[in-house]
Amino acid sequence: MFLFQIFNMLFVGSSKAKEEESKYQLSLYKRGDLLEVPRTLFTHFGIYLGDNRVAHLIPDILPVLTKDKAKIGKMVTNNRLILGVITKTASVRVDSVEDFAYGSEILINHMDRVCRQPPLDGDEVARRAEKLLGSVTYSLLWYNCEHYVMYCRYGMAISYQTYQFCTAVRKVVCSRLCAYLTALFGLLGLCYGGCVAPCTLLLTVLISFTIWMAA
Repeated sequence: MFLFQIFNMLFVGSSKAKEEESKYQLSLYKRGDLLEVPRTLFTHFGIYLGDNRVAHLIPDILPVLTKDKAKIGKMVTNNRLILGVITKTASVRVDSVEDFAYGSEILINHMDRVCRQPPLDGDEVARRAEKLLGSVTYSLLWYNCEHYVMYCRYGMAISYQTYQFCTAVRKVVCSRLCAYLTALFGLLGLCYGGCVAPCTLLLTVLISFTIWMAA
């Protein structure tokens, strides 16, 4: 029963997103626009194709669990997304603006002010986005939704989110305080019966998980 409930949760869309369908004005979007929305723990990106269609790369565990295209085609919920990130299962798919935004506000071409490279022609951007549709291997650091849209719109697959994340992790891991605390708890663990200190065990797990997600 518990597994059945979890499985059902993966198929349930966000009622909030459906309730707020009317707030998106499609007249604001042009073919080839880069759309940006906050979702879960990061910012999600997509390319507007026209006619209420957005191409975006999104992690999704559901294709691993079922071959039912009707269920897979429904809006990707946060549960499906997070499990897809962990299992590195993703696809470049086309959804409506409402399903893509998941109830959030949409920024249009915000990356134009960040990227030094000028954007390509809108039709070329959309053609690139459509050409890459299908299943892909997801990587949190090396190939995520931002890499996809940056290649489509600017011709270079980069991710500013990845850069900021790596910079923050490097500061934490390489900090003196982190090194001192790890050494201290390790020594305390050895002194008290040779057991592994909780902090050392936690760091071991976190480092292993980080390596897995970065691969």
